[in-house]
Amino acid sequence: MSGNTSKTNLEEYAMRHSMAHILASAIFRLYPNAQFGIGPVVDNGFYYDFLIPGVSLSDGDLPKIETVMRAIIKENLRFEQYNMAINDALSWAEQSKQVFKKELINDLKREGTTLFKDLNHDELGIFVDHNKTQLKEVSFYKDGEFIDLCRGPHIASTGLAGSFKLMRISGAYWRGKESNPQLQRIYGVAFMNDQNLKEYLAQIEEAKNRDHRKLGQELDLFIFSDLVGSGLPLFTPRGTILRDELANFSNQLRLEIGFEKVFVPHLTKTDLYVKSGHMAKFGDELFLVKSQETKDKLVLKPMNCPHHTRIYAFRQRSYKELPIRYLETTTVYRDEKSGELGGLNRVRAITQDDSHIFCSQEQINYEINNLLKLTQKFYKIIGMELRLRLSFRDDSPQYLGSPEIWRTSEEQLKSAVEKNKLDFFIEKGEAAFYGPKIDFMATDSLKREHQVATIQLDFVQPERFELTYDASDGSKQQPVMIHAAILGSIERFMAVYIEHTGGKFPLWLSPEQLRIITLNQEDGVVEFARKFEIMAKKRGLRVKLDNGNESVSKKIREVERLKIPYSVVIGAKELKLGLVTPRIRSDLYDGLTSNTSFNIETFIESLVYERDNRLARTHIK
Repeated sequence: MSGNTSKTNLEEYAMRHSMAHILASAIFRLYPNAQFGIGPVVDNGFYYDFLIPGVSLSDGDLPKIETVMRAIIKENLRFEQYNMAINDALSWAEQSKQVFKKELINDLKREGTTLFKDLNHDELGIFVDHNKTQLKEVSFYKDGEFIDLCRGPHIASTGLAGSFKLMRISGAYWRGKESNPQLQRIYGVAFMNDQNLKEYLAQIEEAKNRDHRKLGQELDLFIFSDLVGSGLPLFTPRGTILRDELANFSNQLRLEIGFEKVFVPHLTKTDLYVKSGHMAKFGDELFLVKSQETKDKLVLKPMNCPHHTRIYAFRQRSYKELPIRYLETTTVYRDEKSGELGGLNRVRAITQDDSHIFCSQEQINYEINNLLKLTQKFYKIIGMELRLRLSFRDDSPQYLGSPEIWRTSEEQLKSAVEKNKLDFFIEKGEAAFYGPKIDFMATDSLKREHQVATIQLDFVQPERFELTYDASDGSKQQPVMIHAAILGSIERFMAVYIEHTGGKFPLWLSPEQLRIITLNQEDGVVEFARKFEIMAKKRGLRVKLDNGNESVSKKIREVERLKIPYSVVIGAKELKLGLVTPRIRSDLYDGLTSNTSFNIETFIESLVYERDNRLARTHIK
């Protein structure tokens, strides 16, 4: 299990927090009439929100702001904390014309520490005496002439700040509400030293090169069309191969442990989601459908689990049938907000490799154990390291089900993970509304972490749908429902995986596995190349023959652009010897000399073995 935050992390947090204040101090020097919002620490850096009357900042202003920040750091100003009575703090905000700080102080005066939890920010002041029921004082920090409402922590002085760079400016509504004023948000990154900053900026540049939206176009994988709509990706033949291969592998692994395929329609009456509880929780995410024939209120399905309960419930079940395992890889639809859509990361048509198990209480551990092993196997072959997040409930009222059921299910998930000796951490407040879950966090080649697969326990839907089975003693018992997905959203997983690999897919996932290139159009050469192509296709390889008039160098550049794993040039030499010399993509290379030649049958069999075993490196010896 993950340990506590290290001293280094705390120091870095304080440094980044201080850097946000140095940014605000620089804005104060440049624009004395600026009104300040909040400035929290975020991953790898910080941001601060401002409203500057009559001034609209752009990224071109960032170097000027950085110059002032560096001057403040050079001045080595002390961060001085002091406390102020709540009413005095309000007077300060009024006199300083800091309308956003005044709003925060008023909220603190009225609500106290509950405000911190609601807003999840560290910038809003603190109790001096937490044992008192009413807030008496709030905390301020001062560096030079700049004063800010803040709870800390900070480094001792500005001169101890690390290395930083301002990255971009964006708009942000005050407190995230569209009805509030729009502020200007400046993002920055900060690290303890120049080397760490340099490495991070290099990583950012590499991430730009690996952006799945960019690679999706370059590799001819998917497109978006204004005529189709935002958040509705269209997959080309090459992109469809990639998504199908991923889905087929997920299906294969699940079928091997006893899952059976089911199919449900993409439309349903809203009654189904009212009964499941999804309507109350996610009603604003539904696509409403109007029928010209029936008065039924219909929606495009946003998830599959309620439908699968209907298949289970169409007849009475016996304990002898359990566990019952359903799988369905299918598309669901959610009316995501336009501003949250982005490439394949957030879409409105979401394909899930959905799995649902109906089992007894006694079968939970066995089923969870199988799912853990299955998911680990998948991601080992994919080449991504995993750690697990146990997503448990917090004290908020949003969750359905009794506290005892939650306590039992959380203990069962934790026990299963511990028995498998897996790296995990617990995060409260991340559970689904119907039960706790195991979220698999995958680390990509750029050291970024993504939530991918999930396993979820559900005691609520079986109860709401009154699912039962006949137990061995003749009584009727309620089954447990286990939700699982290995890929999760195939679209989102593709975004992660394309960037993880930089578009260099292993042979088994490559839309085109082999390109055969003719050196010239002589009859014998073309005939030999076509025979080679037919032999490869008979073994199920995805191969294309390039017999065009372009130069060989241009043909090879096309192979490199599309990141095809293998290519072979056919000319008079190959025709005479009956041998081929493959060109192997560099990341697959495994010590093979560039002039190694093979007969066609041997070469094809090597590719088939590499494909069938889903190897990450070339199998050619």
